[in-house]
Amino acid sequence: MTQIEIIKALSDNYIYVLHNPINKQTAVIDPGEAQPVIDLLEKKDWNLSHIFNTHHHNDHVAGNQRLVNKYNCKLIAPKYDQNNIHNCDHYVLDGDEIDIIGQKANVLHTPGHTIGHICYYIENLKILFSGDTLFRLGCGRIFEGTFEQMKSSLDKIINLPDDTLVYCGHEYTLSNANFCKSLIYNNIKDLDASILEIKNLRNQNKPTIPFFLGQEKKLNPFLRYNDVNFKIANNVEKLNSTETFKYFRKLKDNY
Repeated sequence: MTQIEIIKALSDNYIYVLHNPINKQTAVIDPGEAQPVIDLLEKKDWNLSHIFNTHHHNDHVAGNQRLVNKYNCKLIAPKYDQNNIHNCDHYVLDGDEIDIIGQKANVLHTPGHTIGHICYYIENLKILFSGDTLFRLGCGRIFEGTFEQMKSSLDKIINLPDDTLVYCGHEYTLSNANFCKSLIYNNIKDLDASILEIKNLRNQNKPTIPFFLGQEKKLNPFLRYNDVNFKIANNVEKLNSTETFKYFRKLKDNY
């Protein structure tokens, strides 16, 4: 049984530590800081074997080198980021199958937030590490890629099973929920129920992560670019799917 520990880091980042009690391997996803990871590993008496990065932004990779120096662990990162993430043991590409502490994972290239961004999907566990591509009720800002690229990246995620659990890179959920409330929802009761759950979690200082992809398909405005009823409610029914995504992303950028 793979164990997953959620570490809060920096102002609103999440770092994920995965441990396989059978083969004793331990991996970390996107260590924006090293010390919180070291603290957890020492508390659990785990030895770090692998680091996996989704993209090159400093708040996701700043802990890499210190952890490599301390644990002599392997570093895996996107091939597209080879000029930004150095000293990797293995660079991965879209469609690659890799081993994450004994579980087969698929690499999904999801450009938009950055050109090289990737997600890791562990099909057997139905888990997606989405980095800064998909958030609960949100998606990443487009810094290096295009709206078209980000929409195509989200298409890949939409095609995953509804019962996929998504672990994303930041706790942006309350802010995203506020933006959702500024839109017109044809399923407002579902949105309000989700926001109530989110607020209860945050009031207890608990993460709103992970979340089920199926619910996101119904509630996340950035995944509803093909939802005719949602488009009609927001007066964008004449826009195609890419134009619809661009419309909502620009609204959020200026929200």
